[in-house]
Formats: sequence, C-alpha cells, structure tokens
Amino acid sequence: MTTYVALLRGINVGGKKRVPMQTLRELLSGMGCGSVRTHLNSGNAVFTHPSAGPEELARGLEQAIERELGFPVACMVRDVGDMRRVVDADPFAGRDVDPARFVVTFLAAPADPAAVADLDPAAYAPEEFVLAGRELYVYYAEGIRDAKLAKVLTERRLGTAGTGRNWNTVTKLAAMAQETEKEAGAEAGEASGE
Repeated sequence: MTTYVALLRGINVGGKKRVPMQTLRELLSGMGCGSVRTHLNSGNAVFTHPSAGPEELARGLEQAIERELGFPVACMVRDVGDMRRVVDADPFAGRDVDPARFVVTFLAAPADPAAVADLDPAAYAPEEFVLAGRELYVYYAEGIRDAKLAKVLTERRLGTAGTGRNWNTVTKLAAMAQETEKEAGAEAGEASGE
C-alpha cells in the first residue's frame, strides 16, 4: 500500500471547473483508493492505493473527472517519498521567506533546464526560482499578482503542464501523506498479526 498526493490544476477558481471535494473523494474511492482525505478547496487529496503508480493514478483521475463532470482537469500525483523530497530540497531553507509567497509548481514531466537557462536572475530580483526536475520552486518576494517570473515561467516555456501550491500547502500535504503512510502501516501490521 502506497500513499499518494493528488494535485488538481485550475479548479474551483472564479466559479469555473467546479469540483466539490466530496466528489473528488468519491472519485478516488471509486478508483480503489483508500484513506482518502482532501485539503482546502483547491484540489488536493491524500490517499492510498495498493498497486497503481503515480502516472496511472493521474490519468485515471483525469478520466474520472471528465467522465463524471464533463470537463478536463490536469492532475499531478506524487507519492509520499516524492513529497518528502520536495520539502527536504527547499532551496530557500534557512532564509526568511514568506511561505504564502513561496510556490512550488508540480510538473507533469521533468522540464529541460535549457528552457530557463536564458533567464537572467538579476532581471527578476527580488523574485527567485529554482528548477529541480519535476518541481519548480519560485519565491515571489513581493507577491504573485504583478510578478515578472509568473509571466515567463509558463507551461509553453517549460514544455509541460504544472500546478502550483504555496509552501504552507506543500508542507501540510507532505505531513498529511506521512501521517496517512504511518496509519496504513499500522493497519497492515495489525492485519498481519504483528
């Protein structure tokens, strides 16, 4: 049994692409997922699954949402180990950054570092970014609304879909995933008589 986090892109914003969290929980349960919990109303779920991998779960959830609700939603799925790695790899650790302005974009596939190689960090200061495989860490020091990096770090440039979460949400989802993993391990131990 593996614990996963699903991150849905662009739902429940401005009345468009409404996905009630109860519906999200039901769709995941219908896919054979267990211990399903959601966080906030922006499309975050923690759950377990006995056999499917992250890509299979992401595609299955995308298909279930389109079948049930009639519109496409991109879904990114990470396992509990990936979430720990994302938190542990915090490029701004030890610095005084506002977690509400620190965003991690979870990408559907790794982005080519060459896609951002031409961006001069000095031209975007005090905003900062670090591309690390399937995650893009961005600190919008003065907020995201008028951020220069938000206009250039696009899916077109990166060559893959993605969905962002602020650092508060990232660390909360990682903690929920670890808690779910422990609970699932304890249940498995009880079931086997350990």
